[in-house]
Amino acid sequence: MKSEASKIPNAPPDNFTPAERTEREFGRLTSKEHLYVSQHISSEPLPEPIMDEPPYFILICTYLNYLILIIIGHIRDFFGQIFYPADFKALTGQNGLAPWYSGFESFYVRRLKMRLDDCFARPICGAPGRFIKCFERITDKVNVNGSYHYTGDVVECLNLSSYNYLGFAQSSGTCTDAALASVEQYGTSACGPREQIGTTSLHVECERVIAEFVGKPSALVFSMGFGTNANLFTSLVNSKCLVISDELNHASIRFGVRMSGASVKVFPHNDMEALEALLRAQISAGQPKSHRPWKKIIVAVEGLYSMEGNLCNLPKLVELREKYRFFLFVDEAHSIGALGPNGKGICDYFGVSPNKIDLLMGTVTKSFGATGGYVAADTAVIDRLRLDIATNVYGESIAPPVLAQIISSLNIIDGKVNPGEGTERLQRIAFNSRYLRLALKRLGFIVYGADDSPVIPVLLFLPAKMPAFSRMMYEHKIAVVVVGYPATPLTSGRVRLCVSAALTKEDLDRVIEAMSEVGDKLFLKFSSGIAGGAKKKGEAPRWALDDVLANTARDCTISMA
Repeated sequence: MKSEASKIPNAPPDNFTPAERTEREFGRLTSKEHLYVSQHISSEPLPEPIMDEPPYFILICTYLNYLILIIIGHIRDFFGQIFYPADFKALTGQNGLAPWYSGFESFYVRRLKMRLDDCFARPICGAPGRFIKCFERITDKVNVNGSYHYTGDVVECLNLSSYNYLGFAQSSGTCTDAALASVEQYGTSACGPREQIGTTSLHVECERVIAEFVGKPSALVFSMGFGTNANLFTSLVNSKCLVISDELNHASIRFGVRMSGASVKVFPHNDMEALEALLRAQISAGQPKSHRPWKKIIVAVEGLYSMEGNLCNLPKLVELREKYRFFLFVDEAHSIGALGPNGKGICDYFGVSPNKIDLLMGTVTKSFGATGGYVAADTAVIDRLRLDIATNVYGESIAPPVLAQIISSLNIIDGKVNPGEGTERLQRIAFNSRYLRLALKRLGFIVYGADDSPVIPVLLFLPAKMPAFSRMMYEHKIAVVVVGYPATPLTSGRVRLCVSAALTKEDLDRVIEAMSEVGDKLFLKFSSGIAGGAKKKGEAPRWALDDVLANTARDCTISMA
């Protein structure tokens, strides 16, 4: 069977042998020294991530950039509606109907975001493993939807843009074999010929394996990660309950809490003192109108924050839970599989018993190369959710091949299948995360996040540097993701590097060299050194590229805070 890329004119021939193709999807380990264990030492204090700040003129230039873009955009809108009214039909009423949206509501998308639209949602083909194949597309019309033309070429790029943390997104191997076998037995839908409609024995097995893996009595799986959070809270809380949420929680949590009708309070990101003060005030005040005690209080946090790359302070959260008797909800979408010596997430990383977390939510989309989400909790809670959670009542069940992918990947991590493979994957992502982060800090980039986080945000700030950085890295055949407002604050546009166990140290060296060159051209190396990377604490990083490549692998286990 020909690959998808081979059907495209001018595409590079996919004539690799099975072994070569496997290595291109998951790189071969070149040295046992390139391994590390991701774990917080309980005897040491939890390091607080230090947020380095750019020089003031960078922030001033960032605001000026947006101001100029806004002024030019309004001028173009004003004259465009006069001379090119056909291009502004969506902003004006037609046939007595109101416009779909106002010019102000759509201004950011039309005049700012669409200027760098080629850097977002690049179409791909093939497995998103160590390398990723991107379709070439060009446009001669800026700010016009659907104006891209495909050349027929495919560019193979080193992949730092996928959440393939453990490298299980492969087109061959144990997980793929298990998925294919499930198709033979169950078919491709959730309604297999030998099973009842909706739930198969594979669903039951998958829930059992997930519950055992995360250390909870029971679990429930869903076909969509966003939908897991979006409907979870409606089954748990009502208007007489309180949800206290971290200000940087994912949109799915925010949406789910709003849908539930519960009262919501937000505390500053990872500020445990502010959280405790808020808990004391809310427990004292009670419900807004009656001042009766809250029926239920849930504190919702994430294990690993995907935009900041830092971790929740789980030990302190557990301490507060014991003191104030609230329910603790932890979203492990990015931490499960990617953190901890056994890959079991934020509890494993901190050495905290899962029994001290009331609700563990996670996705299987990222570390396990599948799709969907899960909630793990006590059996009574999961049985209650089975009754009315809308995600499963009105949604589809997970397809058998996806379930087989989840089960097989979890069994590999646990060592039940292919002993040693799961341990290597976990130790490779731990090394890769620390190595790339420390190298970029030593080069002078401002990097956010915890040392062991596989999400590495590198700050770009100016809006014009986001598309420039993405396009220049694409020329180096390295795929990255740039993120700006509204996903981040206006002045902190960034590139978010997603590290994978599939990458080798040599791959990361290639990324470091390319980023050093691009960083020099775009003037991105303005770290003060306060957050790490300097030879002496408090100095600006003064490392040469050769020194970084020669010494960072040896030093990557040293704390960078």
